[in-house]
Amino acid sequence: MPKARLLSGIQPTGGLHVGNYLGAIQNWVRLQDEYECLYSVVDLHAMTIPYEPGEMPARVFEAAAMLLASGIDPARATVFVQSDVPEHSELAWILSCVTPLGELERLTQFKEKSEEHKKSVNLGLLSYPVLQAADILLYKAEVVPVGEDQVQHLEISREIARRFNARFGPVFPEPRALLTRTPRVMGVDGQAKMSKSKGNGIMLRDEPAKVRALLKTAATDPARVRRQDPGNPDVCNVYTMHKGLSTEATLARVDRECRTAAIGCIECKTLLADAMVPVLDAIRTKADGYDREPARLREVLSRGAAHCREIAGRTMDEVRRATGLRRS
Repeated sequence: MPKARLLSGIQPTGGLHVGNYLGAIQNWVRLQDEYECLYSVVDLHAMTIPYEPGEMPARVFEAAAMLLASGIDPARATVFVQSDVPEHSELAWILSCVTPLGELERLTQFKEKSEEHKKSVNLGLLSYPVLQAADILLYKAEVVPVGEDQVQHLEISREIARRFNARFGPVFPEPRALLTRTPRVMGVDGQAKMSKSKGNGIMLRDEPAKVRALLKTAATDPARVRRQDPGNPDVCNVYTMHKGLSTEATLARVDRECRTAAIGCIECKTLLADAMVPVLDAIRTKADGYDREPARLREVLSRGAAHCREIAGRTMDEVRRATGLRRS
């Protein structure tokens, strides 16, 4: 029996961080044997906010390299660049014609991004969810791994599929969400989601000394003011990172001894650093290998794009026929 198809994507931000790894990539690695996985570097999505065109190729290369260095295996999953498959843009236009404007304007992420980038609110920022729907539906993906903050966008993709099918016939399956194991990872400041642009992230290429220094400053349970105060791991971002990196034994110890004040936040952070540093060392070493031999990565992306164009071509044949765009 063929595996269900799964699709997810990551923006080329110019550097991936621990939040990306724990919130998405680590889960993608686990899913490779369960699904037919398509993983995309979504460079078209990255155009919705101001950027330097000359930096984009390096950003795409870096994102793809970090995916492979983190454990995505080209023999078990397809890795490709979104813009290498032109059908993404074509389908996004067609889907935009069945998407009500009001639904896009009500989305939480659009409101947040509009506030964050007041001087550059563009149509692409508004229609981002339509392109996201095209990414998914182009491959008739049945499963999409998402964080809790992305569920609303996936529901829009499902609604767009329903609207298209009702208008033009049953072409697209409705994708279902697969929630990631790790909830939203906050930055070391504890104030916002980990982000390179906010300067609150631990980058996957950071050296051990920098990782340990950043973790020393990481926010913990705000109610734990003194060393002897018991803590609550459930509200501590350091413990959230422990859950993605530490062994079960360490995790149980931190949970137990934090609640009883048997260990303080400094020791808790040290234990996290001991778990995080070897993981990042391994990723950095593999990524350095792609830096030295970029042709290896380009070959992976070329094969991935060719495979995805084949799938996308078949889907668009159906879409054009259903919408009357197929000329006899």
